[in-house]
Amino acid sequence: MSFFSQYQGKRVLVTGCTGFKGSWLSLWLNSLGAHVSGLAIGLPSQPAMFDELHMRDFIDYHEGDVRDRAFVDRVITQTRPDVVFHLAAQAIVRTSYEDPVGTFATNVMGTAHVLDALRRIERPVTAVMITSDKCYENVEWLYGYRETDALGGKDPYSASKAAAEMAIRAWSHGYFSSPDSLVRVVAVRAGNVIGGGDWATARVVPDAMRAWSMAQPVVIRSPNATRPWQHVLEPLSGYLLAGARLIDGTAPSGEAFNFGPPAEQSLSVKDLLHALAAHWDFDTEGQYLQVEPMRFHEAGLLKLNCDKALAQLQWRPSLDAKETARFTASWYRNFYQNDRASMPEHTRAQITEYVNLARSRGAIWADA
Repeated sequence: MSFFSQYQGKRVLVTGCTGFKGSWLSLWLNSLGAHVSGLAIGLPSQPAMFDELHMRDFIDYHEGDVRDRAFVDRVITQTRPDVVFHLAAQAIVRTSYEDPVGTFATNVMGTAHVLDALRRIERPVTAVMITSDKCYENVEWLYGYRETDALGGKDPYSASKAAAEMAIRAWSHGYFSSPDSLVRVVAVRAGNVIGGGDWATARVVPDAMRAWSMAQPVVIRSPNATRPWQHVLEPLSGYLLAGARLIDGTAPSGEAFNFGPPAEQSLSVKDLLHALAAHWDFDTEGQYLQVEPMRFHEAGLLKLNCDKALAQLQWRPSLDAKETARFTASWYRNFYQNDRASMPEHTRAQITEYVNLARSRGAIWADA
């Protein structure tokens, strides 16, 4: 039996369901036979993947603000979830500089509201709390950050994610650590996730795809910044596996896990754009890329060490850098140049292709 078959028939609540990762996760859960409910403040962009995939047709959607404690309590009471995936967040570094208080309110108090609603629930529930690789105190060393390394941040976004991790740790140990606790919690961290359906502003891949769809070059601010780019389905497979192992009791509650690509897969922004541009019709670099000065601090190097996920969950990434670029670029090209009405089928087909590739490469969660 597949690990992910444990989601069949389960009531699953996804906060941030209208977002990029939330939409992919909700669609995958629906494909697994889960009864999916969603909580979100609205659509994050126009277009939005949530609408392009017609997700209101199969999700019990609740619109409201995760900063509203009463709203969060009400949704969790009404949906009675067996599993919660908490993704609702303000996830843009530039926006965090423009609205630091709002960023902290969403990322920290929103997380606290979900955790505290779970504290008062009177039935078994598994909670997968998604933060970010930016939660680590980044000193830009050459090796990957481990789950035991210091949390922190030099910008509002990173600091808010570190604070959210502290909240998860506090509720995990203060309320959910006893053997008879009905709530089991895991914190999961991933960074620089790319893939089709992301239209956030001030993010390199969406910026590139918007520009390239109009035959214009993308303007970037930090061409040499190195990131552990990974396709969205990679960390989502880790989130689903972590949740499944909490459900069946083969992983302890209260732990944190990193999910990222192999260290050698980290690419500069410029190299990532080269890989993506190979799937578009460009003749020269100048046709698709321009550089502008940097206006605010952003980390230049950040990697994750995923040994713990391998050791305790038996999770490892399945895609290489070329496949990550192909999955991403082909989704956008299909959207911009073919029939938008086909995007639900195209997206489900990418999930199926990814699962099949992972199975052929020995991923235990992908076993039939």
